[in-house]
Amino acid sequence: MSNVYIKTKVCSGHYAMEYLRKIRRRKILLVCDKFMMENGSVNYIIDALDSSNVIETFDRAIPDPTIQVVGEGVNVACRVKPDVIIGFGGGSAIDTAKGIIYFAEARNLIEKPEFITIPTTSGTGSEVTSVAVITDPENKSKHLIASDGILADVALLDPKLTLTVPPVVTANTGMDVLTHALEAYVAKGANVFSDALSEKAVELLIKALLPCYCDGRNLESRTFMHEASTLAGMAFNTAGLGVNHSIAHQLGGTFHIPHGLANAILLNKVIDYNCKNSDIRKKYAALAYKVMLVSMDESPKLAVNVLKELISTLMRSMNMPENIRSMGIKKEDYDKQMQNMVDNALMDNCLKTTPREIGTGAIKEILESVY
Repeated sequence: MSNVYIKTKVCSGHYAMEYLRKIRRRKILLVCDKFMMENGSVNYIIDALDSSNVIETFDRAIPDPTIQVVGEGVNVACRVKPDVIIGFGGGSAIDTAKGIIYFAEARNLIEKPEFITIPTTSGTGSEVTSVAVITDPENKSKHLIASDGILADVALLDPKLTLTVPPVVTANTGMDVLTHALEAYVAKGANVFSDALSEKAVELLIKALLPCYCDGRNLESRTFMHEASTLAGMAFNTAGLGVNHSIAHQLGGTFHIPHGLANAILLNKVIDYNCKNSDIRKKYAALAYKVMLVSMDESPKLAVNVLKELISTLMRSMNMPENIRSMGIKKEDYDKQMQNMVDNALMDNCLKTTPREIGTGAIKEILESVY
């Protein structure tokens, strides 16, 4: 049986912000980070809202949002009692908004608000997913919270918001999109609906990621990447993810490696592990055929090799580190955290839908191979 649940209304394109102009006489909590507040980007949202609304801003979102930051946001939400919560920014700001909604509702502290997401990067897909990643600094780990209650009611995709994203962030978030699409395609929960979303996401990414990296103000390519990110988010929200994300969460939580970069470094190693199962190898190959990386006359083995070469080429072309060592992380520090990373990866929610069973030894091998 194939199941797909897509709750979020998506408004994409130059006029996406028109949706905000319809909101009247509401109490609005706008969640963002200090950078968005200080550089004036938040005014793009506030100016689109009618003056009859009461707007409160929570600008304490940080990369890898912590339990403490989310708790501060819950306190603000309890005071404001918002009718609408807007998550504005990258995945971290949107995840912060999700965390606020999740914990405030779980304790019956607020009524269910309308939830609007406005992404400013093309990567996490958080604007259309029912999950959020929250960091526990004490345990140096990341935890996934999952609930249909944190699915956005509306996602506004305005590509103009991504035109000033720096090349390094474009690279990291772009590879996050590719990881989402690939993991969803082979995940246990994959079906014809999620497959179609993944295929289109990869097709758009191949066309648009490098142009975005080379010329950040290329509006057409930015539009394609924004849509690819949302498609990939819808894909994994339906199908699930896998061990790539389970390990990447630990690299990020332990060593503060950007999430998309951690995913990219792991991708080919995880593909190699999964492809020891011939059925999974054929599934990866099916994607390579579908997006015309290779002719359908070629063997699945060759098709997967071409897919892996695409990943390596994208990373090299965008000057991304290809291993942990090159980021200045000492081997002794890495080894010291190895067991903790392995243990936490085994408890990560993404592991539930990984296509090939994996245990302590294999996760450790992957971690060692990417150093």
